[in-house]
This record gives sequence, structure tokens and C-alpha cells, in this order.
Amino acid sequence: MLKKITLSAEQSLIRKSREKARLGSTTLNKLFRQWLERYAKPNRLVSDYKHLMRKLSYGRGSSFRRDELNERCSIIYR
Repeated sequence: MLKKITLSAEQSLIRKSREKARLGSTTLNKLFRQWLERYAKPNRLVSDYKHLMRKLSYGRGSSFRRDELNERCSIIYR
């Protein structure tokens, strides 16, 4: 179900935005809905980063010898 909302912006900005949307064969409403969907989604980069840090936490506080680090890198870059 679509719900109407009211936004305020400078008249010149609205005019320019409508023109740009028209040139792209769309409307401000459609563009705003697309933006709102992207905005509401969780930030995937942040969640991916946090997940990676949790996976790598086993190495926190550990020291590795050079040969151990080289072995780990060779596994990653195969």
C-alpha cells in the first residue's frame, strides 16, 4: 500500500529535478521511491565488514612467524 507524504524543497530544485526525471523517462515519485528503498536497506558494506572481522577474530592477539604468514597468504591467493 502506498502512503502519501509531503516534502519541502526549493522551487528551482524541484523544477530542475522534474526536468532531469522527464529526460530519464521517469518521475520524481518513482525516483524517490527507489531512493527510499535503497536508504532503508541495511548497509551491506558495513555488515559484510563486521562479519569478516568476526570471522578473523581468532587471530586477535596472536603472533605468527613469517613462514606461517606466507603459508596463509599462499592459501588465500591460489
